[in-house]
Amino acid sequence: MNKQVAGTLFSSLRMLTRSRVPVARNMCAVATDASAQGAEKKYSFKTLKLSTPSPFVVHVEFNRPDRMNAFNRQLWLEIKDCFEQLHNDPDCRVVVLSGGASKHFTAGIDLFDMMKLGQELGALDEVGRRGRLLEGTIKLYQDCISALELCYKPVIVAVHSACIGAGLNLITAADIRYCTRDAWFSLKEVDIGLAADVGALQRLPRVVGCHSWVRELAFTARKFSSDEAHGHGLVSRLFDTREALLEGAIELAREIASKSPIAVQGTKKNIVYSGDHSVQEGLDQIRQINMLHLQSEDFLNAVMASQSKETPVFARL
Repeated sequence: MNKQVAGTLFSSLRMLTRSRVPVARNMCAVATDASAQGAEKKYSFKTLKLSTPSPFVVHVEFNRPDRMNAFNRQLWLEIKDCFEQLHNDPDCRVVVLSGGASKHFTAGIDLFDMMKLGQELGALDEVGRRGRLLEGTIKLYQDCISALELCYKPVIVAVHSACIGAGLNLITAADIRYCTRDAWFSLKEVDIGLAADVGALQRLPRVVGCHSWVRELAFTARKFSSDEAHGHGLVSRLFDTREALLEGAIELAREIASKSPIAVQGTKKNIVYSGDHSVQEGLDQIRQINMLHLQSEDFLNAVMASQSKETPVFARL
């Protein structure tokens, strides 16, 4: 782009944004005040604890420390409900998911809860009806994991200590994965007579890109360390302590939250879509997204701020 064209473009942007920027700044200030009230006042879950450590950043913690955050039916359902609500929450731009106060990030599926399911199955005499009950249950749990991926807000998981079975399935649906050096992982399902059925077999090969390694883990259910997870790309950063882990995850979330929510959410939407579509289909989708987003106030504010060396602010979305 030559200087004359660039000058014309930026002159046009100044004219377009002259009346809009103050509005955006005011709206952003209101949003900051609103988010400062804290997600803990907005949301009420039994197995999850929500807080707002920074404007537009929501910290979701598992809250079953007495069961080492094992997945019971209520936790499954609340994960789905939580991320569906955060998807539409204008005061949330980024989510950090951690294991809270528990000894482990998660011990995987709650076997006591599985016994309750067994009792429900035992009350049905006919195999077709038992199969229908199981189909509905599995589909529900699959949707609970997929809620992280379908949420337009980037999800950063912070894993400490054990991340077993359902937990490993869950983190593959997140956008960014950090862990402590003492973390370890296991795709545990074959050890309890199951094939993993809520996402790991589908997502983990895409995440790490090595089918041989994924099949080894899935066939053996063996434990693997944080170093091995990092070496294969399952996690992108390692931290010495849980405190450093949370600090790093929240700092990253804070940086992402400072960006245009239109740009960030459009980016996640296209990355997820492109994961199971052709390159051309991904290009077609982002073209359709940006034919609107290039007209947005966020784009104009960001361009003008980059020229004036100011920090842009963005309205709630």
